[in-house]
Amino acid sequence: MPDRLAPTRVKHLRPSHPTGTRRWLRRAALLPLAALLLAGPAAAEIRVEVNGVDGTLRHNVLALLSLERYKDRDRIEPDAVARLFRRVDGEVRDALRPFGYYAPVISATLTPEDEQRNWRVQIDITPGEPVLLDNISISIRGAGANDPVFERVATGGALVRGARLEHAAYEKVKTDLQSAAATFGYLDARLLRSELQVDPAAHRANVVLELETGERYAFGATTIEQNAIREPQLRRYLRYQEGEPFDAGKLLRTQFALDDSQFFSSVDLLPDQRDPVRHIVPIRITAKAARTSYSFGAGYGTDTGARGTVSWLDPRVNDRGHRMRVSLQLSQTTQNINARYDVPFGDPVLEKMSLQFVDQTQQIGSNVYSQAVLPAPVAPDTGFTTSSATIDTREVSLTPSISLSTGRWQRVFSAKFAHDVTSDAIDNRKVDNLVVPSIVIAAIPEGYLGEELFSRSLYAQLDGSVNALGAKANFLRLDVHSEQVFNFASVWHLLLRGEVGISAVHNFDELPAAYRFFAGGDRSVRGFGYDDLSPLRTVRQTGTIDSGPNAGQPFDRFVSQRIGGRHLLTGTVEFERDLPRNLGVAAFSDFGNALDRLDDKLAISVGVGLRWRLPVVTVGIDVAKALHAPGFASLPGPRLHLNISPRL
Repeated sequence: MPDRLAPTRVKHLRPSHPTGTRRWLRRAALLPLAALLLAGPAAAEIRVEVNGVDGTLRHNVLALLSLERYKDRDRIEPDAVARLFRRVDGEVRDALRPFGYYAPVISATLTPEDEQRNWRVQIDITPGEPVLLDNISISIRGAGANDPVFERVATGGALVRGARLEHAAYEKVKTDLQSAAATFGYLDARLLRSELQVDPAAHRANVVLELETGERYAFGATTIEQNAIREPQLRRYLRYQEGEPFDAGKLLRTQFALDDSQFFSSVDLLPDQRDPVRHIVPIRITAKAARTSYSFGAGYGTDTGARGTVSWLDPRVNDRGHRMRVSLQLSQTTQNINARYDVPFGDPVLEKMSLQFVDQTQQIGSNVYSQAVLPAPVAPDTGFTTSSATIDTREVSLTPSISLSTGRWQRVFSAKFAHDVTSDAIDNRKVDNLVVPSIVIAAIPEGYLGEELFSRSLYAQLDGSVNALGAKANFLRLDVHSEQVFNFASVWHLLLRGEVGISAVHNFDELPAAYRFFAGGDRSVRGFGYDDLSPLRTVRQTGTIDSGPNAGQPFDRFVSQRIGGRHLLTGTVEFERDLPRNLGVAAFSDFGNALDRLDDKLAISVGVGLRWRLPVVTVGIDVAKALHAPGFASLPGPRLHLNISPRL
C-alpha cells in the first residue's frame, strides 16, 4: 500500500458547509448505482482516473481512495462498489486538506462497462484557492529559552508566513522541537500548546506552538563493564565528559568510536535512570571482547584482472589497545603482503603510531616498440614493430608513521625504508635502497572517528629523497587527488575527479619506477589501458643475440618503451542518473596524461556507463572511446572497463 498523508487535526475558526449545488452533483453521480445493486456477484475490475491534480497531490488522492485499494481484488460485489464510490468525495477532500486545499470542487462519475462486469471511475478535481499561513507563533520557555538549537528549528524555513499551508511542515516543526529537546538534554520538556488554526472561508491559517523546556540535564558518572582493554584506555574513547550538558549526539559518536575500535564484538551504551533532582543522566557501557578475525574478498577489474584478498586481524594484541593486521592481496598485475602494527596514543580515536611492512610486486603494462637499423638512416618513430612487455617493480619496505587528526584534516608523517627493484626492456634490472620521508595531508569528514575512508575530497602527499638517504637521484614529489560529488535534485549527480602530480628530479633515468607517474585505466583516463599513458623513451641498442636460432648474431636496433613521466594531470567530468532497482547510468569525459613537461598534450576520451549498487557489491561497466591519443600512431578503438568490488 502506498504511503498516504492524512489530514492533521485542526481547529476550524469557522465551519465550511458544502453548497447546495455540490450536494446535487453528488446525488446525481449516484444515479447509476441502482442498476449495480440489482446485479449479481461477478469478477470485477475497477479503473480509476484522477484528473486535475498531479505529483504529490495525485499520489495522496490515490493512496486514500478505498476504490484504488480494492480495485485489484479478483471478485467484488456490485453493492461493495457502490459503498466504496460513496466515499470518494470525503476521501478526496481528506487527501487534499494536508496540502492546504480546503475547498476543492470534486466531480466523480461511476460508469459500468462490459455488461456491468467492470467499472470506470472518473474523478475531476479543481483544488481551488489554497489556505495560506498567516500568524506563526513559536515560543520557548524555561532554561532553554535562549538555546540556539530551538531558534534553528523555529527559523528553519519550514513555516513561512504567506506560504501555502502544509500539515506535514507543521508536524515537522512540532516534532523537531520535541526531538531537539530530547537530544540536547531538556528531558522534562513538554508542549504547552500545539494548535493549527484554520479558517477555510478566509483561506488563512495560524500556528501556535509553545514549548516548556525545563532544566537541562548533564552527563553523570559512567559505569563500564568490560575486560578487553584497560579501563583508563577505554575512557579515552568517550566523546563526552562527566558534568557536560547532556547531548545524545555525543553518546552516538561514543558508540561509533567504540565500535570502530574493533576491540569489542558488541557494545551497549545506554543512559541509566535520570535523576530529576540533580538533573543528571548516568551512563552505562557494557562490552564484550572481540576475537581474532579473518576476512575474505574477491573482485574483478579490467585494470587488475581477477583479484582476491585475505586478511587476519588481532584487534587487541594486549590490554593497552595495540592492534595488528596482516593482509595478502593477489591479482593478475599486483601481489602484495602487508603487515601493520598500530599503537594508539593521546586521543586513540584520532592519534596513533604505526609500523608497516610491505612486500609488493607490480607489473605495469607497457608495449615495447623496436626497429632494426637499416642501411639508410631511418627515423626511430617509423616502421617500429610492437611486442608486449612490462615494467616490473618490487618494493620491500618498512615504514614507521604517526597519524594525527584535528578538525577537518588528517596528517600522517612517515619515513619509508625501501628496497626497490625496477626491471624494464631498456635498463634491464636496477636496484635502489633508500629512505623516503613523506607527509600526507587529507580532508576528513566532520565528526571523523578514525574509520577507513573509501574516497576523500582532498588528498595530498609530499615525498622525496636525496643521495644522503640512499637515493641515486635526488627527487621531490607532490601528488594531489580530489574527488567531489554534487547532487542535483534526487536522481542527478555530477562527479568531478582530478589528480595533479609534480616532481623535481635531478636524474630522472635513475628514479625508481614506483615514484614515476603513469596515467590510463579504470580510475584514471578511461579508453586507455592501465598505466598506458606516459612519455616514450627511445634508445639505440647494440649487442649479440644470446639464444635461439640466431644466437651469436650481432644486432643493432632502436627500442622505445613507456617509462613514466615527471608530472601528471588527469581529470573526470561524469554525470550520473539514478534508475530504479539500484541501477544508474553515466556519461563521462576523461582527460589527462603522464608528462615530461607541463605543456605536453593530453589524451581525451568520452564514454557511457552502467552502475549497479548492491549492499555487498558495486558493479561498474563503462565503454570509453579515445578522441585524442598523443604518443599513439592511431586512435585506440572503444575499450570496455569493468570493475566488480564485493566486500565479504
